[in-house]
Amino acid sequence: MTTVEPQGLTHIGASGEAHMVDVSGKDDTIRLAVAEGYVRMKPETLSTIRDGNAKKGDVIGTARIAGIMAAKQTSNLIPLCHPLMLSKVTVDVLEDANLPGLRIEATVKLTGKTGVEMEALTAVSITCLTIYDMAKAVDKTMEIGGIRVLEKSGGKSGNFRHPELG
Repeated sequence: MTTVEPQGLTHIGASGEAHMVDVSGKDDTIRLAVAEGYVRMKPETLSTIRDGNAKKGDVIGTARIAGIMAAKQTSNLIPLCHPLMLSKVTVDVLEDANLPGLRIEATVKLTGKTGVEMEALTAVSITCLTIYDMAKAVDKTMEIGGIRVLEKSGGKSGNFRHPELG
């Protein structure tokens, strides 16, 4: 059997076995990541959420808390992610009439040996899923999308800013 060695994949060994990367030799640096996503919905669904009339309660407040909690649990959800002591997690949920729907942005920060992109992406994902769950009785056609890293800083690989941000 021929073994193909993955190019540049740090979580896969030469034989294809998965492992958690050893970051013990890295320096602690300030790490920050920002991710975004959206939930597109019918205009009337957006009005229901905005006006606080969803049967399950405060959709935006509950979704924000779910996103923060999710960021803190990322290593339990994503295989091979390091458990991290996060120093900051913010989740912003903003109305966007052009979707129509809600845009979500999560910012995660720590001082440590590894980045927090997965934590920011997990926060956005779970925030979106919570919005869907709490409003699905009103609108089963909602669409979750656009989940991506906007920027990250810190660490050996340096800074990244999504090209669309200029």
